[in-house]
Amino acid sequence: MTITQRIVSLVERPLRAIPFVKKRVEKEFERLTAELAGSLKPYQGTFASFPRLPENGRDPAKILEDIEAMKAAEEGRWKEGYVSGAVYHGDDDHTSFLSRVYALHSQSNPLHADVWPSASKFEAEIVSMTAAMLGASQASGSALGLGDEICGAVTSGGTESILLAMKTYRDWARERKGIRRPEIIAPTTAHAAFDKAGHYFGIKVIRIPVGPDCRADVTAVRKAIGRNTIALVGSAPTFPHGVIDPIVELSELARQRGIGFHTDACLGGFVLPWAERLGYPVPPFDFRLPGVTSMSVDTHKYGYAAKGTSVVLYRGSGLRHYQYYTATEWPGGLYFSPTIAGSRPGALSAACWAAMVSLGEQGYLQATGRIMETAQTIRQGIEAILELRILGDPLWIFGFTSDTLDIYQVMEAMSKRHWHLIGLHKPAGAHLAITLIHTQPGVAERFTADLQAAVAEVKANPEAKEGMAPIYGLAASLPARTVVSDLLKRYMDLLYKV
Repeated sequence: MTITQRIVSLVERPLRAIPFVKKRVEKEFERLTAELAGSLKPYQGTFASFPRLPENGRDPAKILEDIEAMKAAEEGRWKEGYVSGAVYHGDDDHTSFLSRVYALHSQSNPLHADVWPSASKFEAEIVSMTAAMLGASQASGSALGLGDEICGAVTSGGTESILLAMKTYRDWARERKGIRRPEIIAPTTAHAAFDKAGHYFGIKVIRIPVGPDCRADVTAVRKAIGRNTIALVGSAPTFPHGVIDPIVELSELARQRGIGFHTDACLGGFVLPWAERLGYPVPPFDFRLPGVTSMSVDTHKYGYAAKGTSVVLYRGSGLRHYQYYTATEWPGGLYFSPTIAGSRPGALSAACWAAMVSLGEQGYLQATGRIMETAQTIRQGIEAILELRILGDPLWIFGFTSDTLDIYQVMEAMSKRHWHLIGLHKPAGAHLAITLIHTQPGVAERFTADLQAAVAEVKANPEAKEGMAPIYGLAASLPARTVVSDLLKRYMDLLYKV
């Protein structure tokens, strides 16, 4: 814990007990609960509710009727391109194709590879195809002395891929280096899943600053490396700002120190290789760099698979072995699992495999080309608004802020116009990830026009405070992180309320 963190921790406890702080938090939560009730719980009174099992099972036809009605009510917003990320392909034919594949494999479980060998085929080929896309054929050398082939596993999403990679480095460092108090070094912009990994697996996460370009500060990383450092982290690109960290320099620093380096390419893994082939400025970030020892890549984002799959890759099967779990003394038999889950939905792996094979290289090239062209149009639109500025120099994922307006109120004004943007924190900003949905005719122009109108609205009413804007403002103004954390936990409680 740094000196600053210790001070904040000491301040938090008495601060939470101050009546006006507690009152402010309660007031914001009550306001937020009332305001969000309609959007978070829109089906109260419209559809049957089940706080407990019905005495007799419902008619399947009625169940399907209700689910189809909810689907119809929800899909319009994302289908028309009003959402940042979330749905990355969205074409009806593609979705129907994946749904058919899922139905064919709805009972399969990779845990029972002898019963469903197709699941093993799908997952092995998903890993191999992803590795080949990310420089496996050009990879050379064994940075950690555990092999040079690029291998990996299929996971449930980017968070699990990151968790597994960090757990792998922890166990490798414990066995090979005797490190009992492991540390990883990650830029402040690296995904929150690295903090989650630290929390779950007892790893200290040292966050280092980024420069004015929003990229990791290599000098700060170098100074932070110590005897307990087990891995460095870089993003390609970062979630908040869509910029690529200096992976070349960071991975080489890791290689020289004999530690791991993880490229988080959850967002960019299925875009950057094709953007590079299309001539866009993409710096090296994958296994072509000898210091890169692991990567996380989301197939369910720009790989256009159904939600629930990702890939974690390693340089060397010896390193991947530290990810696996085995139990040899259990009365229930020999137990082994490559990832966190035991039983897993083989249908998702089948659908992922089908998505990749059906698209092929040309499909990904064409999709990336459309996204990049749309991103240039939207970037020009943002840059034309004098009150806004883009953070860093992104390719297709934009974080933007304002030096003169409350950017959270701009985001709230956009929500009135049906746009669902992501709020950024430290510095304050809004985030839009361009997907194939946004490449539909007119969507980019609509976004620019609505953003101009939202900025004009906030300029005319600078004192207005609505929606989530006060919550972000509270998080930025209060040193008490636990206060805001408690608020977010209560928000999650609301999600589970029947």
